[in-house]
Amino acid sequence: MVGNAGSGKTTLAAALADAIGAPHLELDSIFHQPNWEPLDVKLFRAQVADFIAGDAWVVDGNYSAVRQLVWARADTVIWLDLPRYRVMAQLTLRTLRRILARAELWNGNTESVRSLFRLDPEQSILRWAWTQHDKYSERYRDAQEDPANVHLNFVRVPTRSAAAKIVASVAAHGGAAGE
Repeated sequence: MVGNAGSGKTTLAAALADAIGAPHLELDSIFHQPNWEPLDVKLFRAQVADFIAGDAWVVDGNYSAVRQLVWARADTVIWLDLPRYRVMAQLTLRTLRRILARAELWNGNTESVRSLFRLDPEQSILRWAWTQHDKYSERYRDAQEDPANVHLNFVRVPTRSAAAKIVASVAAHGGAAGE
């Protein structure tokens, strides 16, 4: 499951994992260590490799450090490609909800009010999503055309209703998302 921050990757991935009875891994949950420190790349790759060694699983995230590792074992890549306005609206509401609730994300990390106003995309999830939106669209459009990915079924999801239909179809038929 790939797409911009706030596009609904984790929500859709969790629903699909539940529908097929498979474990789900949100890559952010292992990459972001306490105090937002990144996990060492070798350890990150090792943990992801252990997770995807199973027969069925759902992984969500865009990390280039593990993309080829995950995609080599995957059969389907679901790409959430919602319009920028939708992503920004969802992300803003999610971020505000997390800040107000002081919700713990991963490994004790929380989002802060200060991060809402930072201009550096590395320090503001909103700025990150805004600046990366077109890059993700281009990356996954190109990936579909790459002969190295011929073994993958790419499913582009342009709306929230399309995402809901995928979950409903998989739950009803127990098949692949692209069927």
